[in-house]
Amino acid sequence: MNSKTTIQGNILPYRGILPSIHPSVFVAQNATIIGDTTIAEDASIWYGCVLRGDVNDIRIGKRTNIQDMTMIHCAELGQGTYLGDDITVGHSAVLHACTVEDNALIGIQACVMDDCIIENGAIVAAGALVTPGKIVKAGEVWAGSPAKKIRDVSEKDLSFLAINRERYVRLAHEYRAEQYGE
Repeated sequence: MNSKTTIQGNILPYRGILPSIHPSVFVAQNATIIGDTTIAEDASIWYGCVLRGDVNDIRIGKRTNIQDMTMIHCAELGQGTYLGDDITVGHSAVLHACTVEDNALIGIQACVMDDCIIENGAIVAAGALVTPGKIVKAGEVWAGSPAKKIRDVSEKDLSFLAINRERYVRLAHEYRAEQYGE
């Protein structure tokens, strides 16, 4: 973490490892980020989120937004949790020891379990439960509990994803300016 930057939230070391957060990241005051967690530029971690990089690592890419009340954790005997660039993670999602590639969307209250891969541009619908080891292929939309493919990503979906990513980068900058006086 850059000492010249004001980053709010509960930023806590674990086993001597302090999270690494790019100076442009917005972290809400009541978000908690612990241990071996790296967050890239223009990402945003919203209210009530917990990113617990204690038993393994968490990596969050550029312009990825982690919306309110989301929990991200990893597996001690498996993999960390890896999120690429330009991802939207909806409110109250749970991501555990999984990989989410660039440009994907994880819907509100979705749960993505251990060893899952959500490929580039895929969508996991609100409330979906992606059970361990599943691969959501690029360009697919999965829904249900347990989740399964329901259709392909549409042009309307792609338009929404682009608008939503831009909105969250803008919101994060506005919140930083308002709350940190930047």
